[in-house]
Amino acid sequence: MAKAYSNDLRQRFLSAYERGEGTLSKLAARFIVSLDYGKKLRRHLKRTGRMDRVEQVRGTPRSLLAEHRRQLPVWIRETPDLTLLQLQDKLRIECRVSISTAQIGRVLKQMGLRLKKSHSTPKSATRKRTTAGVKRSSSGSARSRRRG
Repeated sequence: MAKAYSNDLRQRFLSAYERGEGTLSKLAARFIVSLDYGKKLRRHLKRTGRMDRVEQVRGTPRSLLAEHRRQLPVWIRETPDLTLLQLQDKLRIECRVSISTAQIGRVLKQMGLRLKKSHSTPKSATRKRTTAGVKRSSSGSARSRRRG
């Protein structure tokens, strides 16, 4: 990702513009920035009245706080066969936290906790590849299937 221009450059550019030292295009060439960047700085100055850039806030705040993270292992120790959906329901009801099952799974993985494997799920319909890269099937060779 590109690095942001310094506040010093922004302030020098906008100060020169306010002093009337040239048009935006001339100042952009002088400060070696694009004209669009100069326009963006001017819009920001008009809108906020500030020359400094606004610090960016990235991402959404965590909804699963430390107290909730401490609760997950307790529930899993008490009932080891809880599913992600059941954990999601417990968090929603007992802790008033709405969070996706994918996020719960990521948190559990970060904590080193695993969910119990379910032996009731059907096997994958995808056939496994052999070392030669050819898919094999239990219903005989490909040649015998073609003859039909």
